[in-house]
Amino acid sequence: MKRREFLKAAGVGLAGSAVAAPAIAQSMPEVKWRLTSSFPKSLDTLWGASETFTKYCSEATDGKLQVQTFAAGEIVPGLQALDAVSANTVEMCHTATYYYFGKDPTWALFCAVPFGLNTRQQNAWFYDGDGMKLFNEFAKKFNVIGLVGGNTGAQMGGWFRKEIKEVADFNGLKFRIAGLAGRTLQKLGVVPQVLAGGEIYPALEKGTIDATEWVGPYDDEKLGFHKVARFYYYPGWWEGGTAQHFLINHAKWNELPKSYQAVMTAAAGLANVEETARYDTRNPQALKRLLAGGAQLRPFPGPVMDACLKAANEVYAETNATNADFKKVYDNMVAFRNDEYLWWQVAEYTYDSFMIRVRTRT
Repeated sequence: MKRREFLKAAGVGLAGSAVAAPAIAQSMPEVKWRLTSSFPKSLDTLWGASETFTKYCSEATDGKLQVQTFAAGEIVPGLQALDAVSANTVEMCHTATYYYFGKDPTWALFCAVPFGLNTRQQNAWFYDGDGMKLFNEFAKKFNVIGLVGGNTGAQMGGWFRKEIKEVADFNGLKFRIAGLAGRTLQKLGVVPQVLAGGEIYPALEKGTIDATEWVGPYDDEKLGFHKVARFYYYPGWWEGGTAQHFLINHAKWNELPKSYQAVMTAAAGLANVEETARYDTRNPQALKRLLAGGAQLRPFPGPVMDACLKAANEVYAETNATNADFKKVYDNMVAFRNDEYLWWQVAEYTYDSFMIRVRTRT
């Protein structure tokens, strides 16, 4: 090609690229949404997942996709987040779906249930199993779709004013716990109590309740439970892994360009991984501080765990018999869990058990 012809061709190419940039920009419309969280700003791990999500939605689109976050109570109370999204009061929320157990217990299966999936297993079920397919099939009934958006990891069994040495110690115990776990413990004599986070400390202090569960050391320390109930039990067998989700109004999701749907999916994925990382990093130091401050760490005795499992299985059988949606999801989840533990027993559990025993020697 002669020099003059080459320059002419190059000029056409440059002109084409100059036109392309505005065309790309024009394909990215300005979208302004509101997100209501079920969590207060003081719980930076849970609230922080929303901040991470909105930050990357904005940065990945040069500010075109803006999602403004609101803490629990600023638009609607935390436990009404699903209602707000379903009715399109807000476009989306960040929440724990077991809060909506009263609407349908199936919601709890996607968050945390007694003797359910651990965190890694939940992510595997959601991302590579049938978890999110089942989630969104069910969520259509409520006019929402979901994206996985966080996990606390395995939670603690909670704070008790007296020791739990045997199953009989549950009899008459006023325990702040709800949902399927509450129904399970009710079979063992517990009197479940439903209290908002801000009501728990004064209730424990006054003796209105005898025990409470919350999350784990990092969040529990902030709420000060160790000052009024010194026995700290583990594990929280009702929350072996507690997932949160971003729920999005179905119609609003369908209005988004595919590129924005992809950005939101990626941002939610990062928020999911980051939240677990924050808990895994912060819980050990918080636990050390709590123990140094006088908290008494206790495992639930084996016979107590066995009794709880038996009671949970009774609750599952009763719920499966009356709720087809619940049974469909539960059966899928349990089959997945049992296969996962075949693998866990071979590699993950064996490795972790050895490393726990020798951690002071390495």
